[in-house]
Amino acid sequence: MTMTTGAPPTRNTPVALARGFLTGGVVGASPAALVVGGVIENAPLFVAGLVLPMVYGLLLFLAGAPRRAREAAVAPRTALAMVESLEAVGGEATSDVAVRFDLTVAPDGVPAYRVAFTQNINLVDLADYRPGGVVVVRYPPDRPCRVRIVKRPTPEWEERAVGARVDSAPGPAMVSETPEGSAVGFVTLLSLLLAAAGVILLFRADLFDRSASAPPPAVAGPSVSSSSSSTTVVSSASGTVTLGPNQSFLEKGELRRAVSSLVKGTDMDSALTVVVQERLLSVVYAPTGAQAPSFDPASLPYDRFPALVEEARSSLGAGSPQTWQITVERLTGSLTVRVGVTGAEGAASLEADAQGQVVRRTPAH
Repeated sequence: MTMTTGAPPTRNTPVALARGFLTGGVVGASPAALVVGGVIENAPLFVAGLVLPMVYGLLLFLAGAPRRAREAAVAPRTALAMVESLEAVGGEATSDVAVRFDLTVAPDGVPAYRVAFTQNINLVDLADYRPGGVVVVRYPPDRPCRVRIVKRPTPEWEERAVGARVDSAPGPAMVSETPEGSAVGFVTLLSLLLAAAGVILLFRADLFDRSASAPPPAVAGPSVSSSSSSTTVVSSASGTVTLGPNQSFLEKGELRRAVSSLVKGTDMDSALTVVVQERLLSVVYAPTGAQAPSFDPASLPYDRFPALVEEARSSLGAGSPQTWQITVERLTGSLTVRVGVTGAEGAASLEADAQGQVVRRTPAH
């Protein structure tokens, strides 16, 4: 078996371009539909904004089913490996921590090679992995870069690892992520902008007619804060906060300040959904008197949001480059915080409860 070390080439294949275009369209159209649907009180459009990412994620899952079936039919290969280096890269707020490993893998009968990857390790077991130590790993025979450490090897392999010595292989290391080319990133961004603009243009008549005929709202209209370089827009149905360049809602305290600016001095303490992206916060309020499953936007565990995004980006195998989105709703009865990320390896997500504790993870496929 011949293996080539080094960084993998970028991909600009038609399939990657098409997936990037569709992903950008979904990421752009979904929040735009939520905001526009809430402003013009168009229930089908609002529901479409909620359902679209779920349908797209299901289609990606189904499209990857044949590949997963083929990979499951091939028995994985087991080998010894030496830990060259390791570094914790995220997940400090949970019992598992995402660790970036650099290993020399020494399969039986073939040359050793270097590989770098990220794997979740329990904090209790972290002391078992140290530079120079020998571990047991497993990987698909046709994809040697997709290495995973076997936490509980068989007695035979555990005995081999105890007395084994593995020599370092020359670098650089292979990586498990195959980055998309610049063309894919450009197509994704272009599709995102076109989709968001398309939703607004399709319903521009309703938006403009509503703005022209509606009386002045009781709350403050659009305002710009020069201190934070952000724009806040509030109406009776929704509120949005857009940050300026070089800012992010993942910065400490930024989300809570933005939500406070939306509800301050108003009685808007009942929301249908909260959607957060890198520089855009959208809150859709429950109509007055409506018996809809709503929640108080000020009660959310915003301090946990950066850690949830970091865990989704680093431990679910979505690859890079990445886009992320947080959606909070109560459609199922209990409050759900859903963090979705989309990257080179597909879409992934995790769900957390009202306290920000992760209850479900869906890796990329």
